Amino acid sequence: MNTLAEVMTALKNKGNEARIKLFVKHGAPANKMFGVSVADMKVIAKKIKGKQELAYELYKTGNSDAMYLAGMVADGSLMTKRQLDSWANNSGWEMNSEYTVPRVATESKHARDLALKWMKSKKETVAACGWNTYSGYVTVTQDEKLDMTEIRSLLKTIEQEIDEAANRVRYTMNGFVIAVGSYVIPLMNDAKTTAQKLGKVEVDMQGTSCKVPLAIEYIEKVEKSGRAGKKRRTIKC
Repeated sequence: MNTLAEVMTALKNKGNEARIKLFVKHGAPANKMFGVSVADMKVIAKKIKGKQELAYELYKTGNSDAMYLAGMVADGSLMTKRQLDSWANNSGWEMNSEYTVPRVATESKHARDLALKWMKSKKETVAACGWNTYSGYVTVTQDEKLDMTEIRSLLKTIEQEIDEAANRVRYTMNGFVIAVGSYVIPLMNDAKTTAQKLGKVEVDMQGTSCKVPLAIEYIEKVEKSGRAGKKRRTIKC
């Protein structure tokens, strides 16, 4: 499997109409996806692993499944700031804006700078991408390399602005509090304080069964399990 056409055919063959209907509830463009499961994408990803240019081609198709697959294959450390910015601005819906792009961006030396830029965007998908990217950044970056003052400021920003933030931005802001509390030991108490103030964050889940995690409960669960502060090598699944 070496060409874009071959990969697109493989994706189409694994498509599922019922899955498309499910994803549409989450905001996916029905006419720009095949409805491929992540499990099937992982099989295809193994066959094209390391093919960076092919990953770029897949993302440019605008097909949501191909874009998600591109994120599995691409090495974010090889991507320019301009390429990552383009990916964020063309992500389309939450699976790509909140997962695909942050996963590759977190591998890049530009992660923090881009996250801060994206957070300020008036475009919901881009702003949500920014918060998840910074969450990924604190997850993989050693505490001594993090700007604690900046992160405390971001926690305060969430306290002040979450109620007026766009729907998916609220979701990713809540996720940021969880990430800080779970992975940044010096700021665990700060994150807990913010989590307590936020309480239950209201997010419209579009009639799906998905739930918004209660930040304080999540952080305390991580703490009790002994996993707090244990950095990950990557946020890719």
